[in-house]
Amino acid sequence: MNLPNKLTMFRVALIPFFIVFLLAPVTPAYDKWIALAIFIIASLTDLLDGKIARKYNLVTNFGKFMDPLADKLLVCSALICLIELNKIPSWMVIIIIAREFIISGFRLVASDNGVVIAASYWGKFKTTFQMVAVCLLIADIAPLYILTQIVLWIAVILTVVSLIDYLVKNKDVIKEGK
Repeated sequence: MNLPNKLTMFRVALIPFFIVFLLAPVTPAYDKWIALAIFIIASLTDLLDGKIARKYNLVTNFGKFMDPLADKLLVCSALICLIELNKIPSWMVIIIIAREFIISGFRLVASDNGVVIAASYWGKFKTTFQMVAVCLLIADIAPLYILTQIVLWIAVILTVVSLIDYLVKNKDVIKEGK
């Protein structure tokens, strides 16, 4: 288990703590800020693990599979919690999660065919905008409401664009899976 993979697993391990501070009244005056700090730390490990893996040639099939999964777990957990807190419409979350299920299923088909598919740049942009949107939604700062909505809409649009890009670029995997 190399350092990038450990960072990925650390990101997954932070998710329950993030959820507890976001949803449970542990320290009511500070909960959302602690949850935001945990989310930011977890999000930064995503950036860091990829840079380290590429710089030191530590890219592994485990990392190619687990890194996007860790991102999905983190972002989807946050979005579901934000529905609970009435900060985001459920239809947006459904679109985002549906895309993640489609891509995960697609990756399973590819994996059965011996193909490991790494995340695309569209997927990385999508993840970045989703993470920024989540941070803005958690912070819930009134003067940033319009910015939050713009970032959220961009995240949803990039979710759809990245899905289409992913399917078009990897359509051969579906043909091979038949």
